[in-house]
Amino acid sequence: MRALTYHGSKDVRVESVPDPIILQPDDVILRVTATAICGSDLHLYRGKIPMVEDGDILGHEFMGIVEDIGPEVSNVKRGDRVVIPFVIACGNCYFCEQSLYSACEATNPDRGGSLNKKSARPPAALFGYSHMYGGVPGGQAELVRVPKGNVGPFKIPGSLADEQVLFLTDILPTGYQAVLNADVKPGSKIAIFGAGPVGLMAAACARMLGAETIFMIDHHQYRLDFAAKVYGTIGINFDEIDDPAEIILEKTNFRGVDASIDAVGFEAKGSTVETTLTTLKLETSSGEVLRQSIAATRRGGIISIPGVYSGFIHGFLIGDAFDKGQTFKMGQTHVHTYLPELLNFIEEGRLSPADIITHRMSLEDAAKGYEIFNNKEEDCRKVVLTP
Repeated sequence: MRALTYHGSKDVRVESVPDPIILQPDDVILRVTATAICGSDLHLYRGKIPMVEDGDILGHEFMGIVEDIGPEVSNVKRGDRVVIPFVIACGNCYFCEQSLYSACEATNPDRGGSLNKKSARPPAALFGYSHMYGGVPGGQAELVRVPKGNVGPFKIPGSLADEQVLFLTDILPTGYQAVLNADVKPGSKIAIFGAGPVGLMAAACARMLGAETIFMIDHHQYRLDFAAKVYGTIGINFDEIDDPAEIILEKTNFRGVDASIDAVGFEAKGSTVETTLTTLKLETSSGEVLRQSIAATRRGGIISIPGVYSGFIHGFLIGDAFDKGQTFKMGQTHVHTYLPELLNFIEEGRLSPADIITHRMSLEDAAKGYEIFNNKEEDCRKVVLTP
């Protein structure tokens, strides 16, 4: 089959690789009909995520048709059309029984996923996201082996096009979990840092849930303009405004927003000190967005973090957060939990995630798609690939 493989920083290639086979009795083999490049794939593309090996197949946003099933699979059958959550969950461990699927303790075979060696358990396995997360081949390919076939695959009605439901795999539930963690409700005032795909999905979900005011902070004006037009956000371009939090405070009677959502993560543009420390490998993440979020959020407010962080950061203002009595909620998305209700929202027309797509390309052109998305060329918001 053809698949997108990793060969080093900014070196990805579509190559012929062996077809996947059933390895466990509850495996599914999926023929991919649509896949996408996620913003967190760019962390891999830039060589920022540890334990990615040459030849690894990338991609964790994908859907398709069930091609084959193992003898113990009963939830789906050959020919079913499904989306696949990017988190691989067993469905019956301690955490899965509490619907905390991204904390599944049974699917990461490498058992070495935490950079903190004192961590009791590694994270759940993810598709196409380094051996830190299980080394499971991803879905930017013609075929993919899907472990835990009775738990992950989620059946989709034929009335909805692939593009309408593809983002159920990651960015839509990630944005939705972020706004739920932020306790968004009618009348809420929030700030979303990062107008990439997850930030845009968070804006869509926040607007659906009745948020009154949504500040959107980014430095790509075309993304801010899109968010303002489609989701009614108030754009703040941090290339033009050095301290977005100050503007937010001024516009909220110096109280701050009810919640801030950090949809940027560890590759945020940091201070000169942070840039130096990162270059010297003395720290692994920028804390700039976290500092802005703490400053922009009111006392008793919430900082919701869907953006990926890795390792440790410099200048985390824990004293300010403590003084303001703020709550932090973060982590990988418990995708499975949200799929039924999000599908209903799409069917009812309350959410239209396909609106953010700007580029539709063949899988064979995936390397070019990564380059365009990474460099923010051609006003790129989201790339969808068709095998």
